[in-house]
Amino acid sequence: MSALQQRTLDLIRSNETQILTQWQENLAAAGQGQDNRISSQELQAQNREFWRLFLQVIPVAEAGTLHGQEGQAIRRFLEDLSADRARRGFNSSETASVIFSLKRPLFELVQGGFADAPAQLGDQLWAISELLDVLGLQTVKAFQKTREEVIQRQQEEMLELSTPVVKLWEGVLALPMIGTLDSQRTQVVMESLLQRIVDTGSEIAIIDITGVPTVDTLVAQHLLKTVTAIRLMGADAIISGVRPQIAQTIVHLGLDLQGIVTKANLADALALALKRTGQTVTRTAI
Repeated sequence: MSALQQRTLDLIRSNETQILTQWQENLAAAGQGQDNRISSQELQAQNREFWRLFLQVIPVAEAGTLHGQEGQAIRRFLEDLSADRARRGFNSSETASVIFSLKRPLFELVQGGFADAPAQLGDQLWAISELLDVLGLQTVKAFQKTREEVIQRQQEEMLELSTPVVKLWEGVLALPMIGTLDSQRTQVVMESLLQRIVDTGSEIAIIDITGVPTVDTLVAQHLLKTVTAIRLMGADAIISGVRPQIAQTIVHLGLDLQGIVTKANLADALALALKRTGQTVTRTAI
């Protein structure tokens, strides 16, 4: 990375107000601070903090020092900024523009200050461009990391919501499943179901696959793993929702579900569970 000359540093420091004003105008023209995601006051406060850190790092911004101890403070700021923007719903382009929009006011300032030295002008413009590119890329990298974490957390929450463990009766739990059953979801299912068995002391767990569109070898293996885990916890498992199409598929695939109790619907599975726990349901006269 090229170094900024003292002449350039003096130009930047002596024209701070002008640079900040133009920078803020550029961001406003791009729509930053114009909606309810972030107020103009918050944007200005973030810009001032970035500018303060920027002034600290530019005297030593060469030979990759931004990746070392000297650039630690501004890197941390950019990581926090990117994380905040990702959570507020900004995209990576809008986030990086906070840094890249600073190029124009700095370029215009340096062009005017080095009008009498074309060779030095090119060198200093390149140095500023390199510096802001490194900072901008750091922002994009941090934004993507945060965004991936947000997406992963949302996926985990959706998995948990799509596999609720319901207490049907004293000692009887039900797990209605909707959609496809893959390895990740199986893990979530087992963790939530086994924890509920421990919490409630339930004796029977009903896995209802009425909402599962198809059952193939992989899905059957996942079901077997779940049933095995339930049994290891000292409880019994019943699979309900085995429709004629699913039964035929299981037969054609040659899947071995021996030893696993299956029922056509959840009502039948609940009736069996109540019978096993020594309870009966009777109709009262109206």
